[in-house]
Amino acid sequence: MISKILKNLSILKKFLFINFLIFLIISILTVIYVRSIQPSLIKNKSTNHFKIIDNTVGHLKRLNIDFNRSDIRNFFLSTKFLFQTIDRAIIFDNNFDVVSDTNSLDLDPRSFSNTIEVIEMNNIDDKKNILADGESSQEVINNNFLSKELEQYSKSKNLGKHFTFTNEILDEFTVISIKNISIGNKNLGFIAVLENANDIQTAIKERKNFVIRTALIIVVVIFIFSYVLNRYFLKPIMNLVYYTQLIKEKSNEQTNIELYKNRNDEIGYLSKSMEEMTTQLQKRINTAENFSKDLVHEIRNPLASLKSASEIISESENKEQRNKLIKIVSHDVERIERLITDYSQMLKDEVAISSEKMIKIDLENILNSVVDDFNSIYNTKRGIKVNLKTNGSKNYEIYGIENRIEQIVANLLDNSVSFSQDNQKINIHLSKDKNNRIKLNVVDNGRGFKENETNKIFNRFYSNRPDKFGEHSGLGLNIVKNLVELHNGTISARNNEDKGANIEIIFPEANS
Repeated sequence: MISKILKNLSILKKFLFINFLIFLIISILTVIYVRSIQPSLIKNKSTNHFKIIDNTVGHLKRLNIDFNRSDIRNFFLSTKFLFQTIDRAIIFDNNFDVVSDTNSLDLDPRSFSNTIEVIEMNNIDDKKNILADGESSQEVINNNFLSKELEQYSKSKNLGKHFTFTNEILDEFTVISIKNISIGNKNLGFIAVLENANDIQTAIKERKNFVIRTALIIVVVIFIFSYVLNRYFLKPIMNLVYYTQLIKEKSNEQTNIELYKNRNDEIGYLSKSMEEMTTQLQKRINTAENFSKDLVHEIRNPLASLKSASEIISESENKEQRNKLIKIVSHDVERIERLITDYSQMLKDEVAISSEKMIKIDLENILNSVVDDFNSIYNTKRGIKVNLKTNGSKNYEIYGIENRIEQIVANLLDNSVSFSQDNQKINIHLSKDKNNRIKLNVVDNGRGFKENETNKIFNRFYSNRPDKFGEHSGLGLNIVKNLVELHNGTISARNNEDKGANIEIIFPEANS
């Protein structure tokens, strides 16, 4: 039931509801505790009363005291030490008449702290009229009142056992314990012990006041905490939720997320992360949209060429012309196939890269491996030789993904090979700059770049391609650029002074 209620509530309401339940449970337990205090304190006093009563009866038996006013009076006088912790002791006969009362004795006031006058009380107005200056409610407890209690006690199943009850008059609270006096099988009378118990009421009042003060403090604390929770946590979270809704709805409405980005706490970090995530997401969406447009554009040209060539082939009877058209068709098919393959590979790479972890790797070892692979293929096939040169440093470690670094170098070498003539050399220079960054230069002797702005070559479907375009989609260098930036590196391109191209990559060193 509670879980269903909480399910439909906001965080603030859940917090208040849970605190209300906890407060309610604590209140119930507190009430039970406060109510249990009085019986516990009364029990402590009555336990002392029972000892006094038992000691008194024991002394009466041991001293063989006659049950008359004179002997009981003398007994009280001689055993006053028994009653030092109480206010009053009264012995009644079987007719419930007073035999002796410590209040009527001229005893040391240290033995009996209060004097008690016995008066009959019928109603509260009587009580108000009777209490004069200096009087206490102990002084208005009537013998007839005790006699009635004793009479009821004598007829109850509690006869022969200790029995305690209380009496409260105005601001005075009294604990009274009674028991019958039996010697042998004969019941001689009754004894009543009275003690002022205002300390019990005081203790209860103090605890009640403490509970009330504590409850008020808890309510104030909950209110303050709820305000802080709502103002500094829940409200920002709601604004962030609203921010995501605006993004979902592609709304141009302005939000106040900038206010939270400057906070140096979890909300601030969350705001920054959400904005960065949103920026990256929008960037990916824009990239995907632009890429799709470019891909459609790039495929449309070979498709148009294919269509024209196929129409001419079907009508042409010239064998030489038909062979030429078939080569064009084959070239365009290869071109489309390469576009689709590379585009598919790009999508796979994006997914794979997000799950791969960067580790410390040795760039020189990776280069040696890639260079060996290319030399085994192109040195034999076309006489092209790839050379790796270093400046003597022994530490070329970077943080990266090994197979992605291999992909970068392979794409650059593949690009250089496509622009190089047979029996030429491609040089790879590995060095460090003055800032201890690792530089990787791939230098070929091809025709170089026609454009003055050489960074255009890293755009998708760059137009300055080798004649045999079917082997290249125009995506290779763009993939390289993305992978380099993933490794926190930079890439640039320039023409050599004499001939050929020079592509330079700079990686941060692993130890920097």
